[in-house]
Amino acid sequence: MSERVNVKKKQATPVAEAKAEAALPALGPKGMLRWAWTQLTSMRTALFLLLLLAVAAVPGSLFPQRPANPSKVTEYISSNPDYGKLLDSLQLYDVYSSAWFSAIYLLLFVSLIGCVVPRAIAHYKAMRSQPPRTPQRLSRLPEYGTLVVPADAGIPASDAINSAAGLLRKRGYRVEVRDADGALPSLGAERGFLKEVGNLVFHTSLIGVLVSVAAGGLFGYSGQRILVEGDTFVNTLVGYDQFNPGTNFQSSQLQPYSLQLDKFNITFDRESKGKFGQPIDFSAAVTTKETPDAPAKQEILKVNDPVSLGGTSIYLTGNGYAPVVTVRDGAGNVAMQGPVVAKLQGDNYYSSVVIKVPDAKPDQLGFQGFFLPTALLNEKGVSYSADPELFNPQLSLNSYYGNLGLDSGAPQNVYAIDVSKLTPLNARNLAAGGITLAPGSTYTLPDGKGTISFDGVKRYIGVDIHHNPGQVYALVFALLAVAGLIVSLYVNRRRVWVRTGTAADGRTMVEYGLLARGEDHRLAGEAAALRKLFATEWQLPGDNAAEETATEAVDPESTAGSQQTPSRTSDNVAGSVSTPAGPTGPEKDQ
Repeated sequence: MSERVNVKKKQATPVAEAKAEAALPALGPKGMLRWAWTQLTSMRTALFLLLLLAVAAVPGSLFPQRPANPSKVTEYISSNPDYGKLLDSLQLYDVYSSAWFSAIYLLLFVSLIGCVVPRAIAHYKAMRSQPPRTPQRLSRLPEYGTLVVPADAGIPASDAINSAAGLLRKRGYRVEVRDADGALPSLGAERGFLKEVGNLVFHTSLIGVLVSVAAGGLFGYSGQRILVEGDTFVNTLVGYDQFNPGTNFQSSQLQPYSLQLDKFNITFDRESKGKFGQPIDFSAAVTTKETPDAPAKQEILKVNDPVSLGGTSIYLTGNGYAPVVTVRDGAGNVAMQGPVVAKLQGDNYYSSVVIKVPDAKPDQLGFQGFFLPTALLNEKGVSYSADPELFNPQLSLNSYYGNLGLDSGAPQNVYAIDVSKLTPLNARNLAAGGITLAPGSTYTLPDGKGTISFDGVKRYIGVDIHHNPGQVYALVFALLAVAGLIVSLYVNRRRVWVRTGTAADGRTMVEYGLLARGEDHRLAGEAAALRKLFATEWQLPGDNAAEETATEAVDPESTAGSQQTPSRTSDNVAGSVSTPAGPTGPEKDQ
């Protein structure tokens, strides 16, 4: 036993020594770059990067984003001092412009280009090349059949192959006839190139979508503005309530168009019981001008029906009431006059109201309260809004005086007021009580601080303004991607070969075979359709089920008149014959 082990060790020693002495050549910088490029441009890497991009976008929906709402980010960091600044250092408040998100985006872009370009070149060469040569044994193909054309039909082998070529061309095949004047003429046919074209269009469209989205992020912008009836918005930086520019935004991109809100109409449900008082239709009558010197144009702005101006889309996103008030200071001078936007807080357009009057003398004034379109009292004596229409509008306020903090230049929320540093004048828990105003009424503030008048009510709308130069292109490329995917899924790549020959008794022997590139569950149906076309073209009878030997003039390895044992028989249809014997399994795709 030990001798056998020693013999095996001696026999393995030269191989082991050769492996030990063998040294792999160093790749070098050039080889490493080629290897890295190969890995980056593989389809597996492209799919991984696409998945990674989707995962990387998740933090953008979990944490507030600085471009969309900077104040929200500041509030989040102050509310979470433990990890707020850490998240900021990781750029999780600027996800879509962060270095790591941009790196994934660019790598995916390069990977897709590296995948598509070589495949497009290879497919172009394949489309210009001729179909593969005719296999020697068509019987090895997945779909195979034979036909016999009687001698009295007067169709020689050359005519049969030419008529078969014509039929295949009509079905969209690219056909090449070989050895048409020889003893065994044949043809190769191929179709389904649109499958790869659809695949290339799909991947190219993905690149187009990425470029379009990048263009929108670089050169686009968006903003919001509140418009009260009668107000005009001019497309300048100072005209926005909130503005979010793209990375490469320039103020020269803003076309100075204007939009004036003439009238806002809203229809409430007055019929159904379950949704009584719910808004069912919104429409804003606006006057637009493309340029300051352009003629005015009357348009209707509705939900999901934006107005397009200066390359931007203006969307109707919100609405509410704006009570018109006049505040006079202690000297009797008008310190503030105009509509105040009431922020929706509850049902039936119950809205909060904040009024800041920094120009009042001798002390700045502030008001905080709510607006009710239809004010009623419940059983506890508390006012509430019973209907969204202006049946009984009421303005209820508390008043304060002191330093509002606006002179410091620090930004403040116009819908909130910090009363902790102010002195109250009116409130429910004070002797003066709260302020309750109906349209046309005036209230005199305590201590000679001034007066406040409720002059009327206007409506307001909120609009979103979007400019995205890549939006249309992204839609076009997305539709192309869907179309390419559908084509690649439903078009099949197929190859057909037909060989004909003349038997000793004058009959024309025909055999054909089909092969699919990839999986094709409809290949059998295509074979049956071709058989029917051939039988119709050569007028073969449909009730002749005789089995004949068809390889004597078709099989290039057989001799005229020789007999071979059939390995399988064809369908019992007109002129059907047995197939030649041979190894089973499809022949290798050439």
